[in-house]
This record gives sequence, structure tokens and C-alpha cells, in this order.
Amino acid sequence: MRNSRLLPYETIVQAASGEPEAVNTILQHYRRHIYFSAFVNGQFNPDAEDYITQTLLAAIFKFRFRE
Repeated sequence: MRNSRLLPYETIVQAASGEPEAVNTILQHYRRHIYFSAFVNGQFNPDAEDYITQTLLAAIFKFRFRE
């Protein structure tokens, strides 16, 4: 039984190898989480949104798979 809320493994592998479309898919998947996490003291903070997005991108490209 597959969890439909999870990203496919192949998408993660492609994003980690630098495939732009896969990276965009991951960013779109987490868009809502990033948006709501960027609220500071009840107000939206675009700098926080940028920081969270940059941190996610850095994590995607650092991710390594065990074989």
C-alpha cells in the first residue's frame, strides 16, 4: 500500500542529481509547508520563506543514497 502524500523515490533521486524538473516538483510539494512556516509572530516574512527554500535546496543537493 503506497502513501500518496509521499514523493516518489525516483523524483528524489532525480532531484539529488540536479534534474531541474524534479527539483521544482519537490519545491511545489513543500510549497504550503514553506509558506506557513514563514509566518513569524503572525505575519508572513518573505526573508524566512527564502531561507527555508534555500535550506531545502541545499539539503536536496547534499542528499546521498546508500547502496
